[in-house]
Amino acid sequence: MTATTVRPTEAHSAFTHRMSAVGTDDAFLAAALPFLAEGIAAPDEPQPVAIADPAKLDLLRDALGPDAKAVGFVPHTEWYAGSAANAVARAAGHLAAHAGPGGRIHLLMEPVWGGRAGRSPRESAEWIRYEALANLLFAPAATTALCVYDTRSAGPAVIEAARRAHPDSDVYEDPLRLAAELDAVPLPPAPRDAARLTRPDAGAVRAWAERNGLPVADAELFGTAVAEAAVLGPVTGVTLWGEAPGCVCELALGRRVDDPLAGFVPPRDGDLAPGQGLWYARQVCAYVDLRPGDNGGTTVRLQYA
Repeated sequence: MTATTVRPTEAHSAFTHRMSAVGTDDAFLAAALPFLAEGIAAPDEPQPVAIADPAKLDLLRDALGPDAKAVGFVPHTEWYAGSAANAVARAAGHLAAHAGPGGRIHLLMEPVWGGRAGRSPRESAEWIRYEALANLLFAPAATTALCVYDTRSAGPAVIEAARRAHPDSDVYEDPLRLAAELDAVPLPPAPRDAARLTRPDAGAVRAWAERNGLPVADAELFGTAVAEAAVLGPVTGVTLWGEAPGCVCELALGRRVDDPLAGFVPPRDGDLAPGQGLWYARQVCAYVDLRPGDNGGTTVRLQYA
């Protein structure tokens, strides 16, 4: 399956995106068990999959008893192993490999709010953006997802923001509006002593990153990611700063890039390889931010980690 850009006004979404906030193990089971039973009973579907904290997976296995064999179990630390963009790739890959006709499958999903996803307001915002854009990215797929938010690890602000990203909530926001709101938060300015290049040359970026502490393999990835993002060009300026692992490159583009899904739609082959533009950059870097630039242009900021 290839994720397709679908605006809410263009088509009725086949994707069912639910949310449940729980505060106890009993509440988790009360939300999860009926959902998984629904998936087990659904025609033309493979087994439902539970992606959650390992301790919660143990609870599910015990509660399901013999029915546990009809459910797939994935520790959420394996599924959510990187950035929000990496989670898009993981979900698209799983649907392509395992979903039934039209993308039919039930997925119980719990992000790692006690880890990467909840480690900072910036990181939490990345995951809320992912939750919002999932409504567009996976709109054509007949997938049913239940996102579980445990109030013991996800704070009130995160849960309230997440409600705005799920259509079954009474405070649901249009994904484009919510993404724009998140992107309206100003980025810190580049330091005055930042380095500057005349063009986004992958070799020059790699050499700079090595001098600033990135291992050779990581510097190679970062340089390639910058070159891939530069395909959006024309590039009118390149600024570099920071030290490993948080090396940053900012590109000034001479044109406006307005698509909030730019770089989030998976390529058809699903593999990560140069030539995929902003998709490659998002998969390699922890953060890729697009903001309106000067004179109708766009600023693209890439941070490796």
